[in-house]
Amino acid sequence: MLLSELLKAIEPIEVIGDVNKDIHGLHFDSRKIGQSDLFVAQVGTAVDGHTFIDTCVANGAAAVVLSKREYINQQSSISNHQSPTFILVENTDKALGLLASKWFGEPSKALTLVGVTGTNGKTTIATLLYKLTRALGHKAGLLSTVVNYIETEAVPATHTTPDAIELNGLLKRMVDAGCTYAFMEVSSHAIAQERIAGLDFDGALFTNLTRDHIDYHKTFDNYRDTKKRLFDGLKKEAFAVTNKDDRNGLVMTQNCKASVHTYSTRALADYRAQILEEGFDGMMLSINGKEVFVPLVGRFNVSNLLCIYGAALNLGFDELEVLRVLSTLTPVNGRFETIRSTKGWTAIVDYAHTPDAVDNVIQTIREILNSKAINARSAYTAKLITVIGCGGNRDKGKRPMMAKIAKQGSEQLILTSDNPRDEEPAAILKDMTDGLTPDELLSTLVIEDRAAAIQTACTLAQPGDVILIAGKGHEDYQIIKGVKSHFDDHEQVRKYI
Repeated sequence: MLLSELLKAIEPIEVIGDVNKDIHGLHFDSRKIGQSDLFVAQVGTAVDGHTFIDTCVANGAAAVVLSKREYINQQSSISNHQSPTFILVENTDKALGLLASKWFGEPSKALTLVGVTGTNGKTTIATLLYKLTRALGHKAGLLSTVVNYIETEAVPATHTTPDAIELNGLLKRMVDAGCTYAFMEVSSHAIAQERIAGLDFDGALFTNLTRDHIDYHKTFDNYRDTKKRLFDGLKKEAFAVTNKDDRNGLVMTQNCKASVHTYSTRALADYRAQILEEGFDGMMLSINGKEVFVPLVGRFNVSNLLCIYGAALNLGFDELEVLRVLSTLTPVNGRFETIRSTKGWTAIVDYAHTPDAVDNVIQTIREILNSKAINARSAYTAKLITVIGCGGNRDKGKRPMMAKIAKQGSEQLILTSDNPRDEEPAAILKDMTDGLTPDELLSTLVIEDRAAAIQTACTLAQPGDVILIAGKGHEDYQIIKGVKSHFDDHEQVRKYI
């Protein structure tokens, strides 16, 4: 593609050099630059791409997009190489998104693209929307934390939202595969880092907002306002579906040009639902006055299903067909997954890794256990054993909060490692135990080794008990002191079934 054609996607401050060059590749990773490629110098949190411009030019880069003028003078004196073209822009992150979209032929415009943002529920909503759409006979793609799908082809996921080049490449592959719909999780990091710049969203969905990623965004207000940018950028022909039960739900859609629709389990809204019956195998719901049984559990999943229902109706799908398919959808990997033991206890593997998510899962389990006791007209004797840890190199402020919530909702709490990453596991556990009183600590087990913690929980469990294993969900690895090893909560539990 000619550089002049590519540059139509952005508004450069200044262009120095020839724009009539054929560009062979687009990269932000200097190690991938080859002859006649375009290098976009991003300013990362740890590394500044501008410092690699010299290397990229030496390796044959035909053009460089940069935001620091001083590097133009430095590189223009390089000899023995074809003179590169320098494109000065205000923000190279945003430029990369716009250029990536142009490079791949603006694939998002050929798709009905729906983004899902919020703290919890993104994976469930995006994944089940993808499954619902395909069940209704349409070809669709998925971009999620767990796995990406190009129609039926599974593509491993490394981030909640991929980088701009990978993202547009995946969307292009969806178009080539005949997909007409695409559903994607949109993380706050992706919005802040402009990974979605240049994408044409036809719909945006908001789940909820609770404490998360404060280590990155610094304040809750920054975190909220970053999420809001997805809705601020919607075109008037698009739709927005937001959670009226969350105090930030209507904040998200302030000044939104798209048509706005609400869902709620408690207040008047466009889409409403209530639980009629509930058990570990599913719920009987009333959704906008129509009864449907769904094989999902928990009030948080009622909200998720309402969001899916609202999105499906805005996509023009038939309501009764949508309800029919909802009754067939099963939980997403690592989201309130139930594993039954022949010994009479039940294990639940869940990705809950924020205070609010932990509270939601525990409250759901308690409601079901209490309901069972009432229905059996017997005294409540079953206990909840919770195994939980916190990730390293992440928001430390939520660690004592998560431990406190887990302790208050469980008869037995076992604190353990999650993904310590580069932190000392013992230091993370200390942050968690700081949230407990001396009396609470006396009845809490601290077992650093996660496998041993799960084994202990399974050994302690009696018939009727529930073991909640929280924090990792779908993840099949652990990162300890920078070393990534295979570890799957499901596999660990099944050893003791």
